[in-house]
Amino acid sequence: MEQEIAVQDEFMTLTQVLKEIGIIPSGGAAKFFLQETEVRVNGEPENRRGKKLYPGDTIWIDGFGELRLTNAD
Repeated sequence: MEQEIAVQDEFMTLTQVLKEIGIIPSGGAAKFFLQETEVRVNGEPENRRGKKLYPGDTIWIDGFGELRLTNAD
């Protein structure tokens, strides 16, 4: 099942998304999480915690599922 996350600004970073959905407790945990867990953004492997994500982007996280970013409007 796909979950939607509303982007409040122009973009969100991958770390902000992981914190928003409760996978990591803090930004510092993102580095270790991304080293251990497969994450794909728009179908491509991604491990950069500062990766900018925009409305329309799809994120798949191993063991969690798929997310789609939407406009906050």
